[in-house]
Amino acid sequence: MKQNNPIYSRFFTIIGVLTFLISTLLLLSSKKITKENNSKIELSVETVVTGLTMPWATAFLPNGDMLVTERAGKLRLVKDGKLDPIEIAGLPKVFYRGQGGLLDVVLHPDYAKNGWIYLSYSSPKAEGEEGEDNGANTALMRAKLKDHALTDVQVIFKALPNVKSTPHFGGRIVFDKKGYVFLSLGERGRQDASQELSKDQGKVVRLHEDGKIPTDNPFVKTLGAKPEIWSYGHRNPQGMVMNHSTGVLWEHEHGPQGGDELNIVEKGKNYGWPLITFGIGYDNSIISKDTARVGLEQPVIYWKPSIAPCGMDFITSDKYKGWKGDLLVGSLKFNYLQHLVMKGNKVLRREIILEQIGRVRDIRQGPDGYIYVVLENSGSIVRILPKS
Repeated sequence: MKQNNPIYSRFFTIIGVLTFLISTLLLLSSKKITKENNSKIELSVETVVTGLTMPWATAFLPNGDMLVTERAGKLRLVKDGKLDPIEIAGLPKVFYRGQGGLLDVVLHPDYAKNGWIYLSYSSPKAEGEEGEDNGANTALMRAKLKDHALTDVQVIFKALPNVKSTPHFGGRIVFDKKGYVFLSLGERGRQDASQELSKDQGKVVRLHEDGKIPTDNPFVKTLGAKPEIWSYGHRNPQGMVMNHSTGVLWEHEHGPQGGDELNIVEKGKNYGWPLITFGIGYDNSIISKDTARVGLEQPVIYWKPSIAPCGMDFITSDKYKGWKGDLLVGSLKFNYLQHLVMKGNKVLRREIILEQIGRVRDIRQGPDGYIYVVLENSGSIVRILPKS
């Protein structure tokens, strides 16, 4: 009798529909998870060279050799996977103290024709320069390489004023496709200087390849402002890369506790430090109660807890299936790489890869399409290979 009751019939019909819908959703969900799992690449790590002391950055010469900077102030050459025992001579005096030293190395985009090599380093105060005695700040030089010596050495830019503090030199060098060179500058532990346009600290600067100031820089006509400034309000940008497929300049910077940021760097924009931050002081003090204010840029993402990001590069080769166009970021603090899955200018997903690889200082895609990672603590450079 109960089975013929229309109420019970409707009840079991609804149960059946719900069961079908739940089963369908579970099936779709399992397909999605499977797809994501299958997109992950198994990786192996191959050591390219060892024996370096605090390596900071590397650049690939057309003949296959590698230039490597050591923060203590040495420029080294790697030939056929072996560290050349002869140091490259001709560097200017380097202020090796705290986080300062010899930093980035980049070849001019037209290096095959002009032979220019660009290096950033912490430069001690010279006579007549603005700032504190025994201080220093980040400088940019270019030179040519002949045998084991730099020639035609030109210091084309020096950040001012010089300060005694020893953290936060920034130092990443990036060329765009229009003949401009960008240099990232830390605020040298003087956080308020990031907001002062009369100082180079906490800025990204934009120069012509010979160091001259472009006339269309955003603050060229601003009274009292440094004309080289492109953007400001940065803390310590130790990663910077141009996405040449889009023309967008990306930068990541060390924040305080819980305040590391990934930013898109744009002309004249203020990135907020220390007026806004997602972090707190190392002594747990409040730096700012605000994480956003009108007129200040928001990061694309931030890291909490902080990972101490250093080095990054876009994957443009086909060596890593499904990763083309994605971004790799290194972590000094946690000794790993992060793979950022990108869509346009958005980060869709982050995943940790190669845990315990070491303190990552630099990430570069080599001419062979593989990713090379500079590891500070082990004094080595490794190549990341997908397992077949």
